[in-house]
Amino acid sequence: MSEKEIFVETMRKRTKQFVLNVIKLYQSFPKSGEYYTIGNQLLRSASSTGSNYRAVCRARSDKEFYSKISIVLEEADESAFWLEILIESNLKNDDQTKELLKESIELTKIFSKTRSSIGDKIKNNKIN
Repeated sequence: MSEKEIFVETMRKRTKQFVLNVIKLYQSFPKSGEYYTIGNQLLRSASSTGSNYRAVCRARSDKEFYSKISIVLEEADESAFWLEILIESNLKNDDQTKELLKESIELTKIFSKTRSSIGDKIKNNKIN
């Protein structure tokens, strides 16, 4: 397996685990309005991060890859936003939530760097 293939597989597993961990967090929420609203938004953005990363892996060109990784980046960043809201509002300010925030920030950084790299490649007319 090449270094790129290892990275892709690691990220597929990591984004999937992120979704599973968010589901566990969501299941721990009390049944009330603010938890429902924030929880649904978080669940949607986290699951979109994982599912859209899988789509990135099937991109047929650099331009398609750029477009799809942009969606993943946006969804990972949105997940971080909702986790910050949970923590800063003291609705869910525990280690589990803080670890998920840390992971969403790390994923956002990785996807940002990835998008920047492919964007540079496209700008330099080295597209496929």
